[in-house]
Amino acid sequence: MEDSEEPRIVSSRHLAEGPGWEASEFEYGLIIAYNAFSRWMVRCMAAAGGGEMSPLEILVLHNVNHRARDKRLTDICFLLNIEDTHTVTYALRKLVKLGLLAGEKRGKEVFYRTSEAGAALCEAYRRVRQRCLLDGLGAGELTGDELRALARRLRTLSGIYDQAGRAAASL
Repeated sequence: MEDSEEPRIVSSRHLAEGPGWEASEFEYGLIIAYNAFSRWMVRCMAAAGGGEMSPLEILVLHNVNHRARDKRLTDICFLLNIEDTHTVTYALRKLVKLGLLAGEKRGKEVFYRTSEAGAALCEAYRRVRQRCLLDGLGAGELTGDELRALARRLRTLSGIYDQAGRAAASL
């Protein structure tokens, strides 16, 4: 490595050998960002008064609350890009038991919506997020346009990883 070359920051050196090593550096950054985001969601929800909830439960609650439209299990899994419906089913049951969601059976499917308590908790989360995250983000290194561009790139990369996963499943 030359003096001017930046060090490779990876979690698995054996995956960073040869061409394409940059993907390992990106994946390590993604791992760290995912875990930081998960911790953030849990702490933000606790500060909003939501008690102990898992990151998935928080994502499901916000997704069901999105646009105040009733959602089916398949809608939630599709929008969150989750294949394992059992984990989402468990989260839905817990959120219903906590009184944050209500489920209504229509035909063979159950449609979920946020209860008044669930909508209020989402609003409290929004306020904590504004105060603790967004107010500080404005003074940081990323502009709104840069965040949008980064989000587009992450969505593109998720498609690449999904395609690679399908290819690996066919081996």
